[in-house]
Amino acid sequence: MHKPIIALDFSHLDEVRSFLKQFDEQLYVKVGMELYLLNGPRVIEEIRALGHDIFLDLKLYDIPNTVGKAMEGLGRLDVQMTNVHAQGGSAMMKRAVESFKDGNPDGRLIAVTQLTSMSEEMIELEQRSALSLNESVLHYAELAKKSGLDGIVSSPLESEMIHDALGKDFLTITPGIRLPEDSKDDQIRVVSPLDAYKMGTDYIVVGRSITQAENPAEKYKTVKALWEGKE
Repeated sequence: MHKPIIALDFSHLDEVRSFLKQFDEQLYVKVGMELYLLNGPRVIEEIRALGHDIFLDLKLYDIPNTVGKAMEGLGRLDVQMTNVHAQGGSAMMKRAVESFKDGNPDGRLIAVTQLTSMSEEMIELEQRSALSLNESVLHYAELAKKSGLDGIVSSPLESEMIHDALGKDFLTITPGIRLPEDSKDDQIRVVSPLDAYKMGTDYIVVGRSITQAENPAEKYKTVKALWEGKE
């Protein structure tokens, strides 16, 4: 069972330092666009120096050459996982894999399918997709696997479908995790850690439920217990 990934939804490095001091164990954390763009590679170096694993969540999406060059740089960072957006296409994803793993062969590269803030109605009306939400997620997952990626980002609601179609070794990394007492905020397709466990997802990403808790370390233990199937 993989550790829950804590989304460090902060702007400043001082906030990250203060937050991580509350834990007495090695964590798996997510560094997103806000934190990375405001602080640069230094935030990666500091977190790794503390012994924590990192999912660098930048969702790169551009022409293959641009993404390839960016991934060359990210491949030199000591991160355990990073991502692109599957809507960039197979040529972009293949170039991303080559560039990232050339510098970080043990790192995992995954692709975003549809954001957990997207609904069925938005897929139909805003993306003008002929596919349903589930069909769209599966299509992008299949494209990512054919392009050589290690897994995808989706809602836990799609994890079983993806594993059935693409195998248990193709990873599902799932945000949109909330405890029953939490607000959904800007997420739409959300489930609890226990439900995600039952749905067979490989990694859960939990942010505000932990980072905004009065006692983040205790809330992390609650999330972790549920994620391990302890009701």
